[in-house]
Amino acid sequence: MKAMECLIYDPANQQVHSGGEELVERWRGDASACIWVRITGELDKGAQQTLRGKFGIHRLALQDAMRDRHPPKLEEFEDHSFLIFKTLTDDTTDTEFSTLQSILFVGDRFLITRSSAPCRVIAKVWKAEQANPMRFKKGPDALASRLMRLYVDRYLEILFQMETKLEELESGLLEKIDDSVLAVLTGYKGDLKRLRRIFLYHEKMLRDLRGSKHRGFSEERGHELTDVYEQQERAGSLTLLFYELASDLIEGYLSLASHRLNQIMKVLTIVTVVFVPLGFLAGIYGMNFENMPELQSRSGYFILLGVMGTIATTLLLSFRRKKWL
Repeated sequence: MKAMECLIYDPANQQVHSGGEELVERWRGDASACIWVRITGELDKGAQQTLRGKFGIHRLALQDAMRDRHPPKLEEFEDHSFLIFKTLTDDTTDTEFSTLQSILFVGDRFLITRSSAPCRVIAKVWKAEQANPMRFKKGPDALASRLMRLYVDRYLEILFQMETKLEELESGLLEKIDDSVLAVLTGYKGDLKRLRRIFLYHEKMLRDLRGSKHRGFSEERGHELTDVYEQQERAGSLTLLFYELASDLIEGYLSLASHRLNQIMKVLTIVTVVFVPLGFLAGIYGMNFENMPELQSRSGYFILLGVMGTIATTLLLSFRRKKWL
């Protein structure tokens, strides 16, 4: 995959052409054309010069775009808007959670996206627009709205998988007390906490974006941006719900483990209580002093065994009556 790829839409013949950086000059020469520049990997000096010189991207915005760790945000410049969105990496599953930073520069006639690694959401929209430029006809802001919606849908996809897993863990919690279950729940809780923090940034950004007009976004995108915001709000609500569920399951697991430990300790305590008097008697008659009268009795051994058996039986019956057994 090339570091910089371009997709240009010509409204005159309603066709899309793909290529490299050479399409930027073609776009600059046609005032009616729209272009999508896709950058994957690092922003080298050549790409930075192209973005600054031919698209008017601000130096500070480029600095933020080159960073792989930056909170999501929305910033408006003279002729475009700058968005940082967190999306999930292609290899993310419900048990392996990692994010990828997606950069969007949205102008009236251009969309520039940058990700440090290949992103299947971007690739999906790119391929779809090559086949049928449905959103290119509406403008770069329609493409940006579509990307953000698919970013949120990707989060929802993982959350639904996580919901199924949490339900399975909840139903099997009474049957299986295993440290591996606690490890999975703790991992989910940490992932959900990170997701919630990301979603709070996204919700604020999308609320600002739909609440007032921003450079590069037309009023026609209002409903689409509202839809993205509502989906993001839904993802945030599910994240909070699943976080609380994971916390409850962890507390339930610890309570069950504590109850199981108490049951074990109760059995061990009963065994100890039964054998303490028996051990006491055995210790006394194990001293073998000559003046012990019981030692001279022919039935002394059997009497002692009978006494010990009586004590043990009495204690066990007493525990059973108290429902300790």
